[in-house]
Amino acid sequence: MVKIKLKRMGYKRNPLYRIIVINATTKRDGAAIQQLGHYNPKTKEMKLDKAAALDWISKGAQPTETVKYLINNANEDGTLNYKKSTVEKLSKKALAKKAEEEAKAAEEAAAAAEATEEKAE
Repeated sequence: MVKIKLKRMGYKRNPLYRIIVINATTKRDGAAIQQLGHYNPKTKEMKLDKAAALDWISKGAQPTETVKYLINNANEDGTLNYKKSTVEKLSKKALAKKAEEEAKAAEEAAAAAEATEEKAE
């Protein structure tokens, strides 16, 4: 079976990966059949030959989960279409305080709506 997976390069705490096509029984750092591109997870920089990757998949090569994600989110020119998460991570106290402020704002909005309703009558 042929797989498309990441081959780790770089040095300690600074990984770089090559996206390669390799036999499933070969070691991770063994000889690759073909190199399709490279990926730097720290800078989110990627260069991928998307046409060759899709060609290998059509021939029956199995991509790993990470490689499948990279191929699906690659632009036509082979760069990564990375969307930074807009969700803020808050502590339990901060979440409770935010919920309390939202509830207070909702009460004030309801009171203002009642006041305008009374004026209309």
